[in-house]
Amino acid sequence: MSLALVTGATSGIGRAFARHLARAHHDLIVVARTRHRLEELAEDLKRESGVRVEILPADLSTAEGCRSVEDRLAAPPFVDLLVNNAGIMLREPFPYTRDADEERLLAVNVRAVLRLTHAALPVMIERETGRIVNVASFSAHGSGGLATTYPASKSWVLAFSEAVGRSAGVRRAGVGIMALLPGFTRTELHERSGIDLTGLPRWMWLDADRVADAALRDL
Repeated sequence: MSLALVTGATSGIGRAFARHLARAHHDLIVVARTRHRLEELAEDLKRESGVRVEILPADLSTAEGCRSVEDRLAAPPFVDLLVNNAGIMLREPFPYTRDADEERLLAVNVRAVLRLTHAALPVMIERETGRIVNVASFSAHGSGGLATTYPASKSWVLAFSEAVGRSAGVRRAGVGIMALLPGFTRTELHERSGIDLTGLPRWMWLDADRVADAALRDL
């Protein structure tokens, strides 16, 4: 049975990934900031699918949080699939945000993706097996009307995934890297960020379960 690690696993697309992977009989390591939400998720997944679930509370906006997940990725049993899903969005346009908030966004959306991918890849290359999904956004191709640095961070995720995924060592080892670019998806991200998107028509919204299902099928 293979092992998958999902960040931002307690809500939205991350939770959908965890549920789909559990139903496909993958054991899981679920990562998020809040222990009690991880414990609730783990119990649900065990009850529904009978898989083993390890919880790893970590704040990926901090170096310490990243390091705890990096250490787990470097230790057996090794992860066969890494889903870098954790991300944050800011409400205010760039000229009106605080430097500390911008740096936190970059820490989660960029630095954590870089560091966790960097931790997982050497093991995958050595074992000649493994997959990485980096969750970006349709806004990686353009701002989509957002006047924040969120699209820029997701553009980095896309460019990074393409560049690393096409490198000779990764391809020779048979390791796959995919950037996932969902559109507007019903998750807690917008609510936590205080962004009001109620004016968007219903047809523009995606369902997180369908996003995760399509991503895993394509992967």
